[in-house]
Order: sequence, then C-alpha cells, then structure tokens
Amino acid sequence: MLHLTDKAPKPILKINGKPILEYKLEILPKEIDEIIFIVGYYGELIMDHFGCQFQGKKIKYIFQKDLNGTGGALHLAKGILEDKFLVMNGDDFYHKQDLKKMLQHNFAILGYKVDDPSRYGVIKTDKRGNMIEVIENPKDAKFKLVNTGAYVLNKKFFDYDLVPKKAGDKEFGLPQTLAQMSKDHKIKVIKARAWYPVGNPEDLEKAEKELPKFGIKIEKSGKKVVKKA
Repeated sequence: MLHLTDKAPKPILKINGKPILEYKLEILPKEIDEIIFIVGYYGELIMDHFGCQFQGKKIKYIFQKDLNGTGGALHLAKGILEDKFLVMNGDDFYHKQDLKKMLQHNFAILGYKVDDPSRYGVIKTDKRGNMIEVIENPKDAKFKLVNTGAYVLNKKFFDYDLVPKKAGDKEFGLPQTLAQMSKDHKIKVIKARAWYPVGNPEDLEKAEKELPKFGIKIEKSGKKVVKKA
C-alpha cells in the first residue's frame, strides 16, 4: 500500500471519508452480537475510532505481538470466543447474504471463483462441495475457487494443532488447520456472490465503485445509502 500504511493499518484506510472496517461492520448479520478485533500494527488507531461498541455490538481488542499467521491470531481469542463464531479478514469486502449463508453451518469457508488463482489459496472440494484441502499459490489453474479469508467455526477448531502455511514455516495458517479438521467434520464451501480484497492503492481507489455489489451505495455528498440485498 506504499506510503498509505506508513502510520496506519490497512483496515482503517478510508473510502469516501470512512474506514474500510466501518463498512464491514455495518453489514454484519444480526446474529453477530459481539466483535473481537485482533490488532497489531497501529492497532490503537482502530481502538480510538471504534471504542468499546458499534451499533449496540460490544467490541473487544486483542493485540497480536507475535505475527505467526491467521491461525496463531485466532488462537489468541480462544479464551473469549463463544461456541460458534465468524472470522473475516479486516481489509476484504464480503456480501452480507454470503455471511448469512455461512452462518447456517457449523463449519464453513467462503470461496470465490477467479480467472487467475495463482496468487491465492485454492479450495479443493469433495463431490459434496465440502472442503478437503487448501493449495497455496497453485501453478496450474485446474481449481479456480479461492479462499477469501472468511470462515464460520466453533471451538472444536482449538482441539487441533496449528498447521504451518508452508512446510517448515513459522506462520500458521487458519485454512491449513481447517483442512486438517475436514477428516472429522464437514467444512461447507460457500460460493461467494461478491468479494473484493484491498491489496494495493489501486484497489482502494476502485473500491468506491465496487461497494454497490455489496449492497452499499455511496452518494456524492458522502452519505451512504444501504440497499436491501
């Protein structure tokens, strides 16, 4: 993100005057009654902006000092999570209806079909549409449904040892650990109607035009209109 993240974490960067995270919280399904932010780099800026609640939902914060991957980050919240929970990347846009669909299952992962899956982790499924493996940065394009970084899990996740993202790596991957669980549990793969990751300044600039795909419209005045999806 070049200079944009010199003094701020990416999820707090603004689109039309409002942080990415705020748009994401506004579309959370009503079933979500509490928010846990796992923060690191300049995390205090997120705390200053949101405080201890958002639209009636209590907010808790956990600081991740050891950057040991998404699996390691989630384990930091082990002691305060309830039995079933939704996990999302902080700088990706998801559709509210996709999140609601995921919550119908005990375990779920959100996938999105792309033309070039080589930059992502590809979800391999069985004949019933359940996840069995995640292949990072595949060299061929046989599988094009990629992991979007959104999951529904329950506390059984913590019964399994964390799996490195790559062999010998100190970064523990959440999807790699989830793939290990697939031997004992059905991990439902939900195909997303929309997904927009913000990975570079160009993505941030284009994001305002992408928001309508997620049920949000930005007016020229800066006010938002939320459409019924």
